Amino acid sequence: MDGELLFSILGVLVLLVLSALFSGTETALTVVSRARMHQLERRGLRRATRVNRLLAAPERMIGAVLLGNNLVNILASALATSVLIALFGKAGVAYATAIMTALVVVFAEVLPKTYALNRPDRTALAAASIVGPVVSILGPIVDLVQKIVVAFLALFGVRMRNEDAVADASEELRGALDLHARDGAMIKSDRDMLDGILDLSDVEVSEIMVHRKNMIMLDADQPAQEIAEALLASPYSRVPLWRNDVDNIVGILHAKDLLRALSAPESAPESAPESGPGGSPSLENLWREPWFVPETTTLIEQLNAFRARREHFALVVDEYGALMGLVTLEDILEEIVGDISDEHDVTRASAVRHEVGGSYMIDGVVTVRDLNRDFDWELPEDDAATIAGLVIHLARRIPDVGESFNLSGFTFEVVRRLRNQVTAVRIRPPRSKIKQP
Repeated sequence: MDGELLFSILGVLVLLVLSALFSGTETALTVVSRARMHQLERRGLRRATRVNRLLAAPERMIGAVLLGNNLVNILASALATSVLIALFGKAGVAYATAIMTALVVVFAEVLPKTYALNRPDRTALAAASIVGPVVSILGPIVDLVQKIVVAFLALFGVRMRNEDAVADASEELRGALDLHARDGAMIKSDRDMLDGILDLSDVEVSEIMVHRKNMIMLDADQPAQEIAEALLASPYSRVPLWRNDVDNIVGILHAKDLLRALSAPESAPESAPESGPGGSPSLENLWREPWFVPETTTLIEQLNAFRARREHFALVVDEYGALMGLVTLEDILEEIVGDISDEHDVTRASAVRHEVGGSYMIDGVVTVRDLNRDFDWELPEDDAATIAGLVIHLARRIPDVGESFNLSGFTFEVVRRLRNQVTAVRIRPPRSKIKQP
């Protein structure tokens, strides 16, 4: 009898160890990083391959682990009850309930799950080789149980769909970036760059383009020398040329092409292009065909198009073909890495100025996306591209100077207006959103 009792006690202890293994494995495989396991598998780690096989069928894996966990817990409780009944009689049932509850909760549930939460990768890699065969053995039973559950739910009108919506990968990445940034594990500049990459497929060129009002365009019928002087006076290397009407863009002139043509008669007269009036080179032989793109083109599509065509400059048109503005490769890159300035860029006063009291004086052309990214605000980006457009959206008309509007705790005050354009807005964010300069 003593040998049987000792064997039963050892059996209970072994079953508790198995229960702890199942509990820890369930937690580890639930929270383990699939991306990290994928990288480890690519590096040739066989244990990571086993983990990925289990993660490939999560419902079957979780079902098998839960089934195994319940089996060992029930068996351990039954053995403990039989041992304590043999020792204490009927009172052994109460003793078994109290003792097994404490042992299971502390050593078979809380302890292994706490360890697995703190070391999910290590736990998953260590347990995969043990749990894998268990999942293979119990898998058919789990499949049968799932069919019974689906049939039972169908009796109450609950239909299980196989095409459940899968979480968007970009949203998952955004959430991970936000969590790492809040925990201090990632600096803001790195987060902004990664957010910018994820935004390329969501943002359209109309949101980042240089509006036609701010474009520098030259008359194609001007003498080449005058165009050269105007081009050199601008901070840009490419400029659109129009003829008869500013909406009639006939070509894109590159400063290098024009300067090469102007210098050709002096350095090598025989290589000069066909001349125009007054001996100046004909611009029609120098400019390049304009490239027009729809305003609804996403940044990732435009970036791929720039790479495919080996061009850096495109004109943006609306659905009616009217010129809206221009977009360059640099504009798209700035959405990722921030402002890119060189020695030829014109230095301007800051478009966002912090004021005493926590308010901000902001030029109307500043985009809502830039403000959200710079100050961690959550202003709506779907209603308007610029802060001036957002104010007009709130007012449902062109507001007058001095008018104020409220949105989600933010106060927008129109400070300057030039004809029909809101040129400056003062924003007072909620106290929780004020960022000191």
